[in-house]
Amino acid sequence: MVAFVLNVSPKISRFNLFRKRSLPHTVLPSLTHLRPQHRIQQPTRSHVFSSLGSPAARFSISSLNSSKTQNGTSGTGEDLVVLGIETSCDDTAAAVVRGNGEILSQVVSSQADLLARYGGVAPKMAEEAHSQVIDQVVQQALEKANLAEMDLSAVAVTIGPGLSLCLRVGVQKARKIAGKFNLPIVGVHHMEAHALVARLMEEELRFPFLALLISGGHNLLILAHDVGQYVQLGTTIDDAIGEAYDKTARWLGLDMRRSGGPALEELAQEGDAHTVKFKVPMKQHKDCNFSYAGLKTQVRLAIESRNVNNGIPISSASCTDRSTRADIAASFQRVAVLHLEERCDRAIEWALNLEPSVKFLVVSGGVASNKYVRTRLDEVVKKKGLQLVCPPPNLCTDNGVMVAWTGIEHFRLGRFDPPPPPDEPEDSVFDLRPRWPLGEEYSEGRSEARSLRRARMHPSLTSIIQASMQQ
Repeated sequence: MVAFVLNVSPKISRFNLFRKRSLPHTVLPSLTHLRPQHRIQQPTRSHVFSSLGSPAARFSISSLNSSKTQNGTSGTGEDLVVLGIETSCDDTAAAVVRGNGEILSQVVSSQADLLARYGGVAPKMAEEAHSQVIDQVVQQALEKANLAEMDLSAVAVTIGPGLSLCLRVGVQKARKIAGKFNLPIVGVHHMEAHALVARLMEEELRFPFLALLISGGHNLLILAHDVGQYVQLGTTIDDAIGEAYDKTARWLGLDMRRSGGPALEELAQEGDAHTVKFKVPMKQHKDCNFSYAGLKTQVRLAIESRNVNNGIPISSASCTDRSTRADIAASFQRVAVLHLEERCDRAIEWALNLEPSVKFLVVSGGVASNKYVRTRLDEVVKKKGLQLVCPPPNLCTDNGVMVAWTGIEHFRLGRFDPPPPPDEPEDSVFDLRPRWPLGEEYSEGRSEARSLRRARMHPSLTSIIQASMQQ
């Protein structure tokens, strides 16, 4: 059964979404075709082509001729309404957000049962689950916002990074709506959305700021100079912290229907975090990159040496067995987060050298919902004289609000694609970006680790934006 989580709360193009084709360029239609209430000042238009010369690397970008606020954005306030669609991995999400930051609706369909059944994300199963509920999720988001498609100003959708099969479901739905109702469409970088949603919740958050983005597939430390302008200080060279949490929870026989991270955090509260002497990863590497593969191996060996039978669920474990599992969980969590602390401490020093005006560390992504993580990182930040900013838990996990808001941020800057053709074939091939870096790598942060995977990687969002600004 599909589970829907609904949240309605007040406020607390730019990428190549065109079908892949061999045409040399695409002509942007006039924005006067938009309905009067959503018409904006006519932008200047330009076409920018990647140096790769590939149709898949082509995108369009416009520049709005309107006044800008102190924070580098131009706004239409309440009359700008954007639908955000997110299907990058295992949750189907949609939300409607106004330009003034008001969240009109938020709907999420969880795949928790599938995760428990397959022991993780099975791409084909996840794609089918997205396909089954995407229409219902989007429709509920519109109904809860008391709006129809014709009331929207634009549609924003995640185009990467993520699983290609899953991304396609969201992009296809977004293009169908945008084409039918003649709406601009904004392609969104999933990790940028995690970072920028903090600006929706914290009015004082100004560029530049430092961000730690932590989830099941990503560990990323970035210095955010502006919307679309990032420097990568550190990244994952093998496994991310969220994946390590999930795998450890599974090995300990925890209930995976509620996700491994929360289940492990709860069990860890019962244990002694110093019982098992795990080694902190990458102590010898004086950079800001992350690695959790070795810690996972340490955990697996500790579980095997203590004869923990994960075939027996934690709910049926004896008192002694439960205590052993709790000690392992607590010890793992302490070292896993200590790795984050050490990297963040160094990243703050690097960021302040590059941008002395940095005042905030944003921590977002699914693992940012973990209270222990927040508490420990808050201590690191305070010692450095910075302020920690974390979105509420329901906006840390994958959601449509972050996609809609990121769409708004870029739409204000004129970064969007024109409405797709209303009769676009169902079998169209889209320019999805499963492996898409957010920023350019900081020279001192480069890793020589052999496991750092670079194959089939799309040019970074920042390099694309910078190339467009040079045209």
